Amino acid sequence: MRKAPSQRRSRVTVDVIIEAATRVLARRGWARFTTNEIAAVAGVSVGSLYQYFPDKLAIAEAIRERHLAEVLVALSDPEEEAEDGDEAVSLDRRVERFVDGVIAAHSVDQALHRVLVDEVPLVARSSYPEFEAEYQRRYRALVASSSHAGRAGRDGDDSSSEDETVARMLSSAVEGVVHAAARRGDLGLPVLRSELVRLIVAYLRDRRHAG
Repeated sequence: MRKAPSQRRSRVTVDVIIEAATRVLARRGWARFTTNEIAAVAGVSVGSLYQYFPDKLAIAEAIRERHLAEVLVALSDPEEEAEDGDEAVSLDRRVERFVDGVIAAHSVDQALHRVLVDEVPLVARSSYPEFEAEYQRRYRALVASSSHAGRAGRDGDDSSSEDETVARMLSSAVEGVVHAAARRGDLGLPVLRSELVRLIVAYLRDRRHAG
């Protein structure tokens, strides 16, 4: 962003621009995403837009930051659930909550999500690495919650590195299933949810018993 909005009126203007740009990007895609159309949809002049954003990539980055924040809000956090006293909750229920969060996260404006992931280039200072770190942390928390108490990164032993690998494998598998379902329009099917839960529970339970 070229100029951070300091006054309420400026913040409102920036919000209006980003909201309008979000609609344009989801509808038009990156190739046809223009500042002229954004300004027209937002009801501001192009000059006003350029006061805050130097180009369309800067606007797309602002959209990405908001979208990723929405994804994390939708995605359940097993670590926070444990802190709330959910230690006694069964593995099945933990996984069900997590899968519901994953599906909800990928249901947040699916058209926009596809454009941001597949079309919009990442800038050098993109927020995406921070998002990925937090996203993976939640998978690690799920893996840790499936292990015996006191394990998974709490003892400073090799379990931390192992859980990191398991979390990445699990997230890759889940992402593959969810993205394919989203492309087919199957993301909301109950059978997809139940089978994904079964897949994750079987993997984590087998790993726990093997350990």
